[in-house]
Amino acid sequence: MSKIVRAISANGGIVCTAIDSTSIAAKAEQVHKTSAVVTAAIGRLATAASMMGCALKGEEDSITIRLAGNGPVGSIIAVSDSQGNPRVYVQNPIVELPLNQYGKLDVKGAVGTSGNLQVIKDIGLKEPYIGQIPIVSGEIAEDITSYFAISEQIPTVCGLGVLVNPDLTVKAAGGYLVQLLPGATDEEIDHLEKNVNGLPAISALIAEGATPEQVCFKVLEGFEPNILDESHVEYRCNCSKERIERALISLGGKELGDMATEQPTTEVACHFCNKKYVFTSKDIQDLALNSL
Repeated sequence: MSKIVRAISANGGIVCTAIDSTSIAAKAEQVHKTSAVVTAAIGRLATAASMMGCALKGEEDSITIRLAGNGPVGSIIAVSDSQGNPRVYVQNPIVELPLNQYGKLDVKGAVGTSGNLQVIKDIGLKEPYIGQIPIVSGEIAEDITSYFAISEQIPTVCGLGVLVNPDLTVKAAGGYLVQLLPGATDEEIDHLEKNVNGLPAISALIAEGATPEQVCFKVLEGFEPNILDESHVEYRCNCSKERIERALISLGGKELGDMATEQPTTEVACHFCNKKYVFTSKDIQDLALNSL
């Protein structure tokens, strides 16, 4: 399982969340059988969703991040519960691109540099909170940083990274999210910027064995940080036959009736975990009756 940690500066002005999301990115690659650059992209977005999800208050709360760029990967959707357990879907799991100018996987080229990043928070209100910004880089971490600045007016620094082995398995993945709370001084901001700018890539830190606690302490060095909480998280899908049935019922009686007549069985696969659910013609007919 992956581990996520939250820490706060001694004066309460800066909060840092850090995660070793290696097992999450590895599971995403196994589920979707992605090429290397797509693994890096979905691993980054799932990592961000996990860190943002664990900040939600209600037990039933959830967050959805939809990244829709103009690159060949198409749309990526990551969803997390309030415990920080994410799942992810990608429109085009196989994209092959040359390495970028730094010799790294070209996530920006896969995602694209125009389009939208949308965040939907379901926190138990009548309508979910929806925030949307234009993509600013396609590297995902910068886009998450921009979302917080524009939609939530919270000064934020986000770091995300996924290292992929030559055999397409995940070597290391992780992220951090640093946020300034009201009252932070210019001196504190300057010191935090120095800390963040001096950090190696987060995926390199995780690959070298750094724990989420150690990442938090590196980010908050000089601020006498204290651990707020820590937990283990995993790639987790909440699909069920009942949820699939409700989705089928929403198609309406006529379409379900046609489906029942045209084929003896109907197979529906979950976009997030690829689990398959099989319904007989009679099952579909019963659902058609329930839709009336």
